[in-house]
Amino acid sequence: MLKARRLGALLAALVLGPGGVAAQAPWRSITIDERLAAAAGLTVGDRAVLATGAGAPGDSVIVAGITRRGADPSEIARSEFRVRLHLDHLQALTGVGDRVGRFAVATAPAAASVDSAAARINALAFGFRAYRAADVAIETSATFRVVNRFHRAIGVITIVASAIFLLCITLLKVDERRRDVGALRLLGISRGTIVRAVVLEAALISVVGSLMGAALGYGASALVNWHYQGVYSTPLRFAIVTPGIVAFATLLSLTLGVVAGLLAAQRLVRQPPLELVGR
Repeated sequence: MLKARRLGALLAALVLGPGGVAAQAPWRSITIDERLAAAAGLTVGDRAVLATGAGAPGDSVIVAGITRRGADPSEIARSEFRVRLHLDHLQALTGVGDRVGRFAVATAPAAASVDSAAARINALAFGFRAYRAADVAIETSATFRVVNRFHRAIGVITIVASAIFLLCITLLKVDERRRDVGALRLLGISRGTIVRAVVLEAALISVVGSLMGAALGYGASALVNWHYQGVYSTPLRFAIVTPGIVAFATLLSLTLGVVAGLLAAQRLVRQPPLELVGR
């Protein structure tokens, strides 16, 4: 089976009606991707005509199966439909024999390394080039790596700005309790106890906020995936929230909360108790 990527030059007519083209013997079978099936209204068992151009004579075929697109980021921007057919059928249809644009070679586990196999293939003749599958994937995903670095830069800026904002809010909230802290100090409560209480409160707020943020992230990711998977007809997940991301976010939030609470509490307990109560 060979994958035909350019449907516009290959598929000339779709489902045949009662007065359609007479069947050829034997009927050849093809498979199509789910995007084409949805766009053309094709199902398994429908008849179609494959031709090299619109209006040109072609071969009558039967849709034997509908394939699902893989989760490949390099295919998202492509609006191509896909048809799979037998190699001899494709050669007879296009009039081109013994010629391919690309094919894959698998190496046995006990064989030589992929690099040495590619070097031996490249040394055989001119006119073609062997690449590792990993290199092809990296090359086709260059755009996504740029987007990933851009998002990472935005994340760093957001974290720094959030830390500054969190510290300011904590200082304001703790400063509003000046009288309470002053009264506790006059009652004999030590500075260390007050600092630990403020830090513990800030840590609890950070953990609760992290859990709420994780729930919001899961909901937003599900909504993004539902929308774009429907738009591009792909199982690729565009947004994910992994346990590692949740753990990192929780740890970061807890650290920032503890630091902000500690700085705010230390700033407050250094003042005399009478000054805190306004005397």
